[in-house]
Amino acid sequence: MTEAHHLWHIVTNAPDLPSPALLVYLDRIEENIRRMMRVAGGAKRLRPHVKTHKLAEIVRIQRSVGITKFKCATIAEMEMVAGCGAPDALLAYQPVGPNVRRLVQLAKSFPATKFSAVADDAEAIRALSQACSAAQLSLDVLLDIDCGMHRTGIAAGLKAVELYRLISASPGLRAAGLHVYDGHIQNTDLKERTAVCDAAFAPAQGLRRELEQLGLPVPRVIAGGTPTFAIHARRPEVECSPGTTIFWDFSYASKFPDLDFQQAALVLSRVISKPGTNRLCLDLGHKAIASENPHPRVQFLELPNATAIVHSEEHLVLETPDAGKFAVGDCLYGVPRHICPTVALHAEAVVIKEGQAAERWRIAARDRRLTI
Repeated sequence: MTEAHHLWHIVTNAPDLPSPALLVYLDRIEENIRRMMRVAGGAKRLRPHVKTHKLAEIVRIQRSVGITKFKCATIAEMEMVAGCGAPDALLAYQPVGPNVRRLVQLAKSFPATKFSAVADDAEAIRALSQACSAAQLSLDVLLDIDCGMHRTGIAAGLKAVELYRLISASPGLRAAGLHVYDGHIQNTDLKERTAVCDAAFAPAQGLRRELEQLGLPVPRVIAGGTPTFAIHARRPEVECSPGTTIFWDFSYASKFPDLDFQQAALVLSRVISKPGTNRLCLDLGHKAIASENPHPRVQFLELPNATAIVHSEEHLVLETPDAGKFAVGDCLYGVPRHICPTVALHAEAVVIKEGQAAERWRIAARDRRLTI
């Protein structure tokens, strides 16, 4: 590894940046998009998930290279994507309660975008049908299939066929295919991950054949997330929706060495106190780094072997024999363990171009509501 490559993360004007801060490296983001396209075999097969970055600027970059379809987790993310002029946006979250009305309003406000949603419940389907019919809209709905994660969806089988029939027969709705998310598949060994993924996906493939034999069109199947991205990319009939690939993080980098993506987002932190000869206190509390996982929640490029001792709202105390090398005010650069919720903790991202903080991007879709 060359010295220049080893120091890729250093920001020359970091002394001017308030911390904690989220740094995003533009050249690495663009390279990760190129790698996503290579894995998928082109832009047409991709429906990247925006939940990781929540940034309109990245949607525009992806659009500029031919990506037209996007996957979202919230109405706000859908509005952000539509506001970028994206032709196709999927809400991969069953709309219920006021979100039914919000989705209808969104579709009326952005007629140039084709909106769709997932569903797995008969009453939710009927409510969505009623709202779309009243608004004289036609909305694509994909049946959400539970392939083993047991978070949302319905298992492939008789009830799934009945629900798909219901979608197809419901006024204001179009049966638009299947959504099959397999986030539970986390095997590090690629051969094992592939076998588990294939077994989990097989019932959905069988369901698609059954539905088509019954005369029910299944225009698309959207499958997988990041860990199974390259596996589903081998299936020409499947749209792939990776998310973490845009920024990467140390959890996926350590779990899935076969997935070749670059760290493109870091947190900038400073030493604010030295409460002992072997301790550093940083300004990287729960409110600046995702904390739903046990430690290490962040890996510091300058202190790979530091141990987290205390973590609270605004403080992170590290224990390290190298504490003496750092002074109060020194910067540290950290790779988050889980980048997606880390992004959502920050109001803006500092964009790094050619080693300098060049501009700031507002993380618009971290909000639950934009205008709708």
